[in-house]
Amino acid sequence: MLGKRAPSSLKVFLSALAIVDDLMAILVIAIFYSSDIHYTYLLYAFGIFVFLLILNKLKVKNLAAYLIPGLFIWYFIHHSGVHATIAGVLTAFAIPTTPDATESPLEKLEHFLVNPVNFIIMPIFALTNTNIAFEAGMLQGLTTVLGLGIIAGLVIGKPLGITLFSWIGVKLGIGKMPKHASWMHIIGVGMLGGIGFTMSIFIALLSFYGEELILSEAKFSILTASVISGILGFLWLSKVGNEPANSRSRIDTL
Repeated sequence: MLGKRAPSSLKVFLSALAIVDDLMAILVIAIFYSSDIHYTYLLYAFGIFVFLLILNKLKVKNLAAYLIPGLFIWYFIHHSGVHATIAGVLTAFAIPTTPDATESPLEKLEHFLVNPVNFIIMPIFALTNTNIAFEAGMLQGLTTVLGLGIIAGLVIGKPLGITLFSWIGVKLGIGKMPKHASWMHIIGVGMLGGIGFTMSIFIALLSFYGEELILSEAKFSILTASVISGILGFLWLSKVGNEPANSRSRIDTL
């Protein structure tokens, strides 16, 4: 929607940020939303994961050699009591990549999955898990501790966290600023990061399972916060435009 009003590198940064953000959410789910852990199944899954790492070191590039054992990792993790979403992360972590422009097995799999995921899986996931039924009292739910906490976390917490840790990363030399981007651009990306729709609702489903009214309030608060974040991020980046020079020094001097 911003087109040429935002640097292309900023769009790449936002895409990478969204991926890492989802991975962190998956780790949160795996650690804090797991119960009745069966360590034998976890041991089986870990053994298969080590086997995949060995295949990686041996430079085995056949995707089937990773995906078939990955299904067993999913099975064992699912039965271990840990949320099975972590299985996909482990499998993808083991699939080989390349340091140059040559298409790696991981990139080949990504290119194969991008359309089915974007146009089928993600819409079904979002629509199924959202399922917001508008009920009396939902608007009042926005002003409860739960509603205000969700909105504050996404609308205020996300920009603060993304900007702060990006700044720390640049100052420590861990990362570099996106090309042609300023800190004002990073703040805008942080605002867009507040569109925490699918994973936020997924965590809400796990948190408030069986509490239909509270779950509806949480979903509506997430939807409201996502809309606010999207509008604020769009307006901010439209205002900042594609000229980073004037705003870069403001935060660099802190």
